[in-house]
Amino acid sequence: MRGIPDLAEVEAMDAADPLRALRDRFVLPEGVIYLDGNSLGAASINVFNEIEKSAKQEWARDLIRAWNTAGWFDMPVQLGDRLGRLIGAAPGQTVVCDTTSINIYKVLHAALAIRPERPTIVAEGDSFPTDLYMAEGVASTRPGTVLRLEGVDAPAIEDLIDDHVAVILVNHVNYKSGRLRDMAALTRKAHDAGALIVWDLCHTAGALPVDLDGSNADFAIGCTYKYLNGGPGAPAFIYAATRHHPDISQPLSGWWGHARPFAFEQGYAAGSGIRRFLCGTQPVLSMRALKGALDLWDEVDMTAVREKSVALTDLFIRLVEARCGAFGLELESPRDGAERGSQVSFAHPHGYQVMRALIERGVIGDFRAPSTVRFGFTPLYVGYRDVWNAVEVLEDILRTGAWQEARYAIKEAVT
Repeated sequence: MRGIPDLAEVEAMDAADPLRALRDRFVLPEGVIYLDGNSLGAASINVFNEIEKSAKQEWARDLIRAWNTAGWFDMPVQLGDRLGRLIGAAPGQTVVCDTTSINIYKVLHAALAIRPERPTIVAEGDSFPTDLYMAEGVASTRPGTVLRLEGVDAPAIEDLIDDHVAVILVNHVNYKSGRLRDMAALTRKAHDAGALIVWDLCHTAGALPVDLDGSNADFAIGCTYKYLNGGPGAPAFIYAATRHHPDISQPLSGWWGHARPFAFEQGYAAGSGIRRFLCGTQPVLSMRALKGALDLWDEVDMTAVREKSVALTDLFIRLVEARCGAFGLELESPRDGAERGSQVSFAHPHGYQVMRALIERGVIGDFRAPSTVRFGFTPLYVGYRDVWNAVEVLEDILRTGAWQEARYAIKEAVT
């Protein structure tokens, strides 16, 4: 994109958008520009249909029989295979289950068990906090385990990888800046040192094409309530390359992961393959909501999603810097679209107040301490005119100083 487009050019971009029709499949409030899909995706009609069917027909009519008649018990693996298509995973390597935090705990234990002679976990100092909290928790249960952090123990994660490292836990897209890492290159670096790698795809799945198998990744985890639009608290997922399946062991040995769960045996015997990462009974209604979300994704070309994502975020950066550059905003995301995910972050000394003012005016993004305002662009339902209108509101708030009203400084529980 050259120069700053005018409104007519922006509207022409919408008219030529191959994903434009998908917007009508989502339920979005009138007058709202939703730029927070990197935190919670919008609701789709498909999801509502699945929830109604699973609650009113399967649960209400079939009751416990629905575990068989509706196939509830096999949903974690079935949905895992469908999700696997979006992250470059062949069937049998992905399972939908539990939460991201719990899955991090399980997969780090599994990786450490595969490399028992190595005591070190490597992670990013600026990782999303739950990754670090869970890594600390894993280390606390294994005497002698050490946690090394990028930005604390060395400037770059590559500098921390040596023959003491068992596993590297790394975000594909940084949650705050949106910076995108080279999956294939870092995976090679890990393997050259004999280490395993776990990719956090929370800000990747549904936002851009991923090739876990092609990159020779070992493990991955992620959530489904952001760009995949599975709903608040939707179940997370785990990927494990087939080559590691015989060696998988993890400490949450619940009955769903048992080889014969309905034999009701006294001792634990791990199931086969990716099912070894299952633990307890899974949330069926949430699983069915995710099924509805994935039904829509079956129609989507991830290359088209990525192209539109880069175009949306490029447009946003250009318009913000052209119209709001004099008001204290500083770009925190990479300027090159090839180096970022589907979000743009700016720093502002009063970022919290600015975001509160934006939300009140119908432009919904979010804030990350201490000074980051984040805007997530979900190509399935965000259009180019949305970007234009959002920047108009942002410019007005900054130019008039509307964000300075005292009520915007009152912190809410969720930012």
